[in-house]
Order: sequence, then structure tokens, then C-alpha cells
Amino acid sequence: MSFRPLLALPFLFLTLCAPAQQHDLPEGIETFINALGQEVQVATAVSYQLTPPATEWPVVDEEMSRSLKKPREVFNKRMSNEAVNPNALPLGMDPALQTAPPFRATRNPIVNFQGQNGSAQPPDPSGAAGPEHYVQAVNLSVRIYNKTGQGVAGPFTLASFWPGTGNYGDPIVMYDRHADRWFISQFQFNPNRILVAISVTNNPAGQYHAYMFSVNQFPDYPKYSIWWDGYYMTSNSNHTACVMERDLMLAGDPGARIITLSAPQLGTAGFRSVLPADADGPLPPAGTPCNFFNLEDDAWNGVPVDRIKIYSMTTNWVTPANTSVVMTQTLPTQPFSTNFGQGFNNISQPGTNQKLDAVHQIFYFRAQHMRFMTHSSLMLCHVVNLGGGHAGIRWYELRDANNGVWSIHQQGTWAPDNGSRWMASISMDEAGNIGLAYSHTDVAQVIYPGLRFTGRLAGDPLDQMTFVETVAQNGTGAQNGSNRYGDYSHMSLDPDGTTFWFTGEFLVASGQRTRIFSFNLDMFTSVEDQQSVAAPSMVAVPQNGELLVQATGLPTAHALELHLIGMDGRLIRSRAIQAPDGTWNGRENLAGLAAGIYFARIGGGDFQKVTRFLVEH
Repeated sequence: MSFRPLLALPFLFLTLCAPAQQHDLPEGIETFINALGQEVQVATAVSYQLTPPATEWPVVDEEMSRSLKKPREVFNKRMSNEAVNPNALPLGMDPALQTAPPFRATRNPIVNFQGQNGSAQPPDPSGAAGPEHYVQAVNLSVRIYNKTGQGVAGPFTLASFWPGTGNYGDPIVMYDRHADRWFISQFQFNPNRILVAISVTNNPAGQYHAYMFSVNQFPDYPKYSIWWDGYYMTSNSNHTACVMERDLMLAGDPGARIITLSAPQLGTAGFRSVLPADADGPLPPAGTPCNFFNLEDDAWNGVPVDRIKIYSMTTNWVTPANTSVVMTQTLPTQPFSTNFGQGFNNISQPGTNQKLDAVHQIFYFRAQHMRFMTHSSLMLCHVVNLGGGHAGIRWYELRDANNGVWSIHQQGTWAPDNGSRWMASISMDEAGNIGLAYSHTDVAQVIYPGLRFTGRLAGDPLDQMTFVETVAQNGTGAQNGSNRYGDYSHMSLDPDGTTFWFTGEFLVASGQRTRIFSFNLDMFTSVEDQQSVAAPSMVAVPQNGELLVQATGLPTAHALELHLIGMDGRLIRSRAIQAPDGTWNGRENLAGLAAGIYFARIGGGDFQKVTRFLVEH
């Protein structure tokens, strides 16, 4: 077991605290024991502020930040263990390794522009697209761009969102498409807190509801998701499962609460990133528990097979003490190896003996959840060692027939040549197409660490990425003196439902940089008939008590339905529609609907198109 400075703390199993021990907790945290004997900690936000508009905040001198030769490094601890099982599988070739060559042409990025360098190492970029903006956060700043890559506000320090605090790191940006609001977060230590800012409007350069929540232990490596009943969070601490009161935070209520528990029976290699399901499609219906997903390797103590372990967290905001998290499923996978040896010198790069950290033994951010008419899909990926430190990306699509029972629909390992691929993020669009982006380097070909992407269409052969790899950004230098390359990258889905946005690290001779690019797979040339196929489109406009819907590019091979869905995921109305020529224009009565945000969905089989609309009275 080795220790080194990094953005993580060792994972610890929970020791239940009796009520008499509550005086040891930070002020404001209450402890309960639920019916399963689990410790449930509940706290109201320790601080709430309504910020001035972001356009009034001081701007960071980005050029000075870029010129830093020795940026500040954020210090934490992380453990990495060698394999303890000499018979761990696979003993030879990765059985999920894709050997069939991709047969679809490369996809050029739609936009491709330089992101922030940041003032700390590593940059840890996170970002998301809204209707008109892309917001990127790095260690330790945030910048707002329009969707052509022009900066429109910032960069601002992370502390700008929480006046009176400091710049701590591990930022995450999410666009809550269901509420049309922005979510930005970082952690804090001494005291241990989670800091979350929610935009007051859909303008990321406007005001923010700024919250600080106290937690019992340092919430290292926080990862978030949007769900129907909360903003869920996991962290590398002894309280791995958290949820924040989304409805109240969107309204700017100072009484918003956080509930924290521990996911039981976790396999561990010293560090854990259990990912919560992040709803990118329609929100799951009210009452649907939020799932968490954990990677476990049979090389570790107590893990019999390579597998994905699934947890369900059920939140009770009326009686928080009744909140629980339970292990619900174990899915054996095709054998894989996450073992790169003890420590963090994993990925070789040209021109130096210095290796880079692969951030192995965990799922990469994020666990994207897409709900379709007949099933839900969940996307996951992680790095694997294919032998001799040759790194590839293992990816999965899990499916659930909207009954809460998951299975592995497809899985594959992407490593089309002898170069290494790692630090990935994966997402699915609303047509079921999948995009995968990642870092890449190749010692033999003298290719420095840069950024690439691939993808597949929904109807392509299972387990395969079918688009020829595209270079989004070439690296131009190697890194010396540190293996800290980055702790995560981030792929998000545009509100248009078809465009993928990715931000990740790459290297130049003077150090680490970040890039932001977008691409889609919705316009393609058919291999069979060489004809261009147009992407579906849909517009839904409330007018005089009715919803006017216009949709084109609809599939004609199966029956379609129109659904009206509430903000909490409830199916309010549905009816069959006919679109024999791929076009449907219709009306739906809105009588009886309360004012608020709703979604219209046209779908059938594996297809859906969803758009958001607002009912006002």
C-alpha cells in the first residue's frame, strides 16, 4: 500500500455511531438509525447567499495563469494496491477487446477550442452545455463561453460563487436541463463541506443561490447526478452516498438539507468512486430510487469475479431518518484487469521515463442515465491494462426494462492499436448512439498525450465502436517531474439531445492544458445506400391552452406515442400518433395542468425525441 499527495483520501468502511456520539459531529448534523440499522446523517445548509450577477465578479488574469511554470498542486491522499489474487482473470487477452475494425468514417468536431489552463495541477476539467452557453470549471476557476467557443464571462475563481470562502478544487459543472438551471460545485476542508451554487435563471452569467453543507468527513473526489428528487453525490469518504434537496435549492430556500449514508459491502482497492445515475433523458418517475454503480476487480481481496455492483438509494424528505441505501444487484462482466502495479506510474509517454497516472480501479465520471419508452440505458467506462501497461477503455451499456432490474446489454474494450487510451468519459444521445472521448498517447509512434474520440450508432453490431477514431487535439510535449496528469474528464449531452460535448486534458511542452470540443453522430451516410439521413427534430409550443407540436425525421418502422411528462418524471398523458412519412403535426390539450415545467416526448421502441415546455397561467 503506497501513499502520495493526490486529490483523494483512503476509503474507510462506516462504523455506525450511536445517538450518544452525536456531540462528536460537526455542529448542525443530526444522526438517526434507520430500520436497516444504517446511520443516516441529516443537516440543513450551514450557509446560503444570493450572489451578485457573475458579470460583476472580478476576473482572473488568465494569461498570467497560463504562464505559470509551477502551478499549485492540490494535496490529498490516495491509495493504489497491487493485485493480491495471482489467478485473477483474464490470464491472457481481454475477452471484450474489439478486434473488428471500425467501418464508419471519422466525425469532425463541430466546435473545438482552447479551455482554461487553471492555476492548480492537475486541471480536472468539468463542463456542460446549455441552450446558449458552455460552462467549464477547472482547478481553480470557471469560465462561461458561447457555443462557438467565445468567452462571454470570466474566468472567475471558484471562490467567487461562495463569497468569503477559498479555492479548494475538484469542481463539477452540470446543466440541469429539467429545471433549465446551472449547477457548480467544489469541496472544502477545515471545516469539511460541500459547496454548491445553483443559477437563479438559465443565464450562467447571472446570480446564483450559493449553498454550503457541512459533512462529517472530507468529501473527497465528489461526483454528482441529477435525479427527480434530489442532487445526488458520492465521495471517497466513509459516507459515500449523499443527496441534496433539489427542489428547495432551485427555489433559493435557505432551509435546503443534505442527507448522507454509506453504501454497504463495497469492494475496495484503496480508493473508490461509486457513481450515481445522472438523468440526461426524461427524469425517472417519482418514487424511482437513484442507483449507484461500483467497479470491482477479482484481483482485489474478497472479490470473486470482475463485476459491477449496483446500489439503490431511496430518499424520504418527509422523514429523513427513513432514507436508506442498499445493494440490489451484482453483474459479472467479461474479465478485465485494472492492475497497473502498485502506485500511479502507469501510462508511458514519448521522450521521458516519467509515466502518468491512469486513475485506474474506478469508473470514470459519469454514469449517464437515459430513459426511453421501453427501457433505460446506463453508460459506464473505466481504464484496463491490456498487458505491459498498454491501456484501453472498457465501456458498458447497462439496460433496465424500466422495472429496476439491470443487465449488461453490451460491453467492449476500445484499443484499436498499440497506443494507450485512458481518462475517458462516455454518453448516449436520445437516438441511442454512443460517443466516447479520452486521452491518448503512443510511445512507438511518438504521439504525445492528446485527445481523441469515437462512437457507434444504435443499430450497429453490439460491443463495437464503429466510427474511425478522430483526433480532436494533438499533444506537443511530455510531462516530467510528476505523474499527476488529471483526475477526471467530462462528457455531457447538449439539450438538443444529439450533440456530445467533451472537455479533457492534454500536454504541451510547457505543461497541462484543457480542450473543449463537440461532435454528433446524428447525421451520417448509410453504408448500404450512401444516402444522408437527417436528424429528427421537434418543437412544442404552448398556445391558448393547447400544446402545438411539430416533429420531423421520425422513424416509420414502428408505432409512436406522444407523452406529456412532469418535472418529477410522472407520465401525465399519452396517446398513439401516426407519422407514415416521418412527420407529425398535432395538438394536445393542456387543461388541468398546473403552471410549471413539462416535457413532451415522441417515441417508440428504442427511439425518442424530447423537448421542454413551460405552462404559464
